[in-house]
Amino acid sequence: MDIVIENLSKKYNDKVVLDNFNNVFKDDTISFITGTSGIGKTTLIRILMGLEKADSGKIIGISNKKISAVFQDDSLCENLSVLLNIKLVCESLGNSEIEDALELLDLKGCMNKRVRELSGGMKRRVAILRALLYDFDLLIMDEPFKGLDIETKYKVMDFVIRKMENKSAIIITHDMDDIKYFRNHEKLIIDFKMPSIY
Repeated sequence: MDIVIENLSKKYNDKVVLDNFNNVFKDDTISFITGTSGIGKTTLIRILMGLEKADSGKIIGISNKKISAVFQDDSLCENLSVLLNIKLVCESLGNSEIEDALELLDLKGCMNKRVRELSGGMKRRVAILRALLYDFDLLIMDEPFKGLDIETKYKVMDFVIRKMENKSAIIITHDMDDIKYFRNHEKLIIDFKMPSIY
């Protein structure tokens, strides 16, 4: 089912960040949102996830969706191992399945390391992997590939693409090359949006 947004508004004190915003995020589609900082992109996805309330307007078609998310920060438990961080979200996954996925993102041998021992780029990959291993209907990502080197970024994006069959995603990015990379895969339906929000 498509996600339909009707007349969504949100302001913080006197600053309007969403003003009667209307949009349709189509099912089984990767929708990219881009635009300058401060126009309400992150606020929009936080409202979609139920982390913030809109001042007015309504959202149709999201209440029954299982949502997985990657935020701008990694939101990992630093004192827990990589394995336990993933298991917090993906309880039913076996260790071997997690280990295989870690290897695909060049994280072999990291499964039992504490997150605090990892580099920034490794933490980012763990956060993305955790979100993708969850059995989601809708994946929401806020600047997910920021800080990754080109080679690693392509591996991560390939993994995202593998996981997107019959699923939907909303991805915020400032990098047009990210959108071009996804568009090169014919099996994906890509929807590019520059929302008229301010």
